[in-house]
Amino acid sequence: MNNQYSNKQIIALTLLRVAIGWHFLYEGLFKYLSSGWSSASFLLHSTGPLAPLFKSWAQSQTMIENIDALNIWGLILIGLALFLGFFEKPAKFFGIVLLSFYYLAYPPFSNLAANFHTGGNYWIIDRNIIEIASLVVLMMFSSGTYTGLDRFVVDSKIKKDSIIYKLFFHRKKI
Repeated sequence: MNNQYSNKQIIALTLLRVAIGWHFLYEGLFKYLSSGWSSASFLLHSTGPLAPLFKSWAQSQTMIENIDALNIWGLILIGLALFLGFFEKPAKFFGIVLLSFYYLAYPPFSNLAANFHTGGNYWIIDRNIIEIASLVVLMMFSSGTYTGLDRFVVDSKIKKDSIIYKLFFHRKKI
């Protein structure tokens, strides 16, 4: 596979992927390590177009336990995958799905008067939309095949034209 991106482009894409991965991983670990964390309140007070569905889920303890486990482990696994560049394409897709649920639970336009001046909400665009857009951009460009563990999954041979090879494996013959 030929490297079709410049080193600067790959570094920029990798930094974006790693930063988003860290955000997902941190959020998942925080929820996992916080005793008593639950999605029940988040779902019960949702205001978006799927609020009736989310509120019905919040009424069932079994559903809450399942949603909590899916949310925590989804965040952790998506975060690890993006951070390490391992199975990054499915991680990006599921990251977009998870962030879409967050956005649809509390879209910034649903309660305009209450949310207008809160940090990170700018009427239609909020931090979830910005991270979704970033993941969509990353879906168009695969950085994990150059600077992540995906490079070993996609092609078991070390790509001699990859940045990692050039930085760490290239040795001049004496």
